[in-house]
Amino acid sequence: MERKSPKVSRNYLIYGAFGLGLATAIAVRALIVLSHVQPSWVRPVWYFAVLGNFVFFYYRYQITGKRKRAVRDHQLIEKISTEQSLSQDDRDVLIYLLSSIKKSPEHINYLIIFAFSILAIGIDLAFVFFSST
Repeated sequence: MERKSPKVSRNYLIYGAFGLGLATAIAVRALIVLSHVQPSWVRPVWYFAVLGNFVFFYYRYQITGKRKRAVRDHQLIEKISTEQSLSQDDRDVLIYLLSSIKKSPEHINYLIIFAFSILAIGIDLAFVFFSST
């Protein structure tokens, strides 16, 4: 039985998931600010963040599963560890894995989430500090 080599997702899926993940991450961090400036928006933003994260992390779960299956099904770790020759199919799977990692904007997502986390903490501390004086 011939195994099909996995394919990298289409750009609209990759960047759609990226945008959704980023929007929900920012929404979670905005909750603390909204609780100070517009409390009526907390619940809708929270629902958006939780439901959006549900979709985003399910997508990421599928991508990770696809990568792990490719490595397992083609026994790539074992073949490379024992210096076995790789078939063209094995090479295609390696190209998929490396292309998938290279094309993913997740590293930018992590950096932006880091920055917005610091910003949210700073804004909340400013609200607490300036509202108590």
